[in-house]
Amino acid sequence: MFIQAISVKFLEDVKLEVTYQDGKIIRYDMSNMFSKYPQLKELKNNRELFLSGHLDIGGYGIIWNDELDFDAMTIYEEGEIVEEIKTTINQQIGILILKTREELGITQVKLSKLTHIDQGDISKIEKGLGNPTIGKIKKIFEALGKDISIQIL
Repeated sequence: MFIQAISVKFLEDVKLEVTYQDGKIIRYDMSNMFSKYPQLKELKNNRELFLSGHLDIGGYGIIWNDELDFDAMTIYEEGEIVEEIKTTINQQIGILILKTREELGITQVKLSKLTHIDQGDISKIEKGLGNPTIGKIKKIFEALGKDISIQIL
């Protein structure tokens, strides 16, 4: 499963903190990858370059230039959790839809066709950025072959 990155903060040396849609804030030292990817050493040699990095549009990686980028999932899996922030209900629903869709091997395009919901809207919902109605959420989960219920804790 892929949890999308929603922000990145550049720290001292070549360390960064990435916030993910599930509320985890993960610190990662890019020097851990210098032996595997020697081209990343340029980030240590050029502070301005390091600070110029940004998330790609989908939240799948950090990009510095045409030759230097890094997968956000590696940071998520190998970095150190430094904080967990409370996620909104929209983010929780988005993560659940994303996880279920990926477990079933269904693309957003396919889900869009099954639900008659625009693929861009599905993308926003999965990122926790949409504000879907209960009816739209129900339609998505029905297309994924899942029942939904609301539980008050």
